Amino acid sequence: MEPPDLLAELERKVQQLQAFNDIGRTLAGTLDIDEVLSLIMQKVSEVLRPGHWSLLLVDEERQELRFQIAVGEGADRLKDLRLPVGEGVAGSVAATGEPLLVPDVRADPRFAARFDDASGIVTGSLLAVPLRSKGRVLGVVELVNPRGGHPFDPSDQRTLEALADYAAIAIDNARAYERIRELTLRDEHTGLFNSRHMWHQLEQEVERTSRTRRPFSIIFIDLDHFKRVNDTWGHQAGSQVLLEVGQLLRSAIRTIDVPVRYGGDEFVVLLPETDQGVARAAAERIRARLAETRFLASSPPGLGVTASFGVATCPDDGDSAGEVVQAADAAMYRVKATTRNAVAQAGDDGRSPPVPA
Repeated sequence: MEPPDLLAELERKVQQLQAFNDIGRTLAGTLDIDEVLSLIMQKVSEVLRPGHWSLLLVDEERQELRFQIAVGEGADRLKDLRLPVGEGVAGSVAATGEPLLVPDVRADPRFAARFDDASGIVTGSLLAVPLRSKGRVLGVVELVNPRGGHPFDPSDQRTLEALADYAAIAIDNARAYERIRELTLRDEHTGLFNSRHMWHQLEQEVERTSRTRRPFSIIFIDLDHFKRVNDTWGHQAGSQVLLEVGQLLRSAIRTIDVPVRYGGDEFVVLLPETDQGVARAAAERIRARLAETRFLASSPPGLGVTASFGVATCPDDGDSAGEVVQAADAAMYRVKATTRNAVAQAGDDGRSPPVPA
């Protein structure tokens, strides 16, 4: 008969292999990072049985770690905290890219007690390993206080490093997929969303409006006499103007609004949860900002640009995405055919001509 400790070790190995197999199959079948990380969270808890554990991701711009997952009593109080790279055990792992096994944190000067104070956890034994991919540290997995009273050991470290490799693959795959997806939804020149994304968003807004009866609006924008810009200043300057107009749009709208390069010198702004009056005011604000801005400022005296604006609202001006866009486009063309540099509302049917600025 096998000694009890050998049987326990064999059972543990079988459990580890099953965990790796489950995670590998999930990785092969999905690009949903939340699904993969949820499974890894489950397997970490089953195989290594920590009292508390967390997955922290590196914010490269701020050079700090944020809690993506935190598990255990009091862990919810950690989720809004940030840890500078280099601080604490997890910060040290992020800085060096090397794992740390700390049997007793009271004997380790790198331990940051402020997280125990915030969560109410009393940390004893701690194990932290990096999430590495292509020479970069994406984050850190940190385990605290194994259940059973014994400290973490090198075998636990090897198991966690293998699980962390899976987590790094999942994060890297998901980020690569998101970058590719962004490329298909963004205009490569201005960085605004493209018309493909606009139509997808419009369909969602139409569905939401039909369900909630709350309106949404769009603003259709066509730059005035833009051909003259290309003919006089050249196509490179014209492209720079389009880029600067896109930047102006982003700065002039709310975070929930969706700025779109519709094509050529045409732009659209989708305004969720917005009625006719608010949409008209937003269009007037953008029109004024545009008219007062000097573009190509690096080539004094720069260039003034205006635009013609059409505003339409769902359900007032149409019950489908196509109807709302057509209504805004028609309103914009009324401005284009008369005053330019003005805003027209769909539904006026030409009875109220746009008022020039």
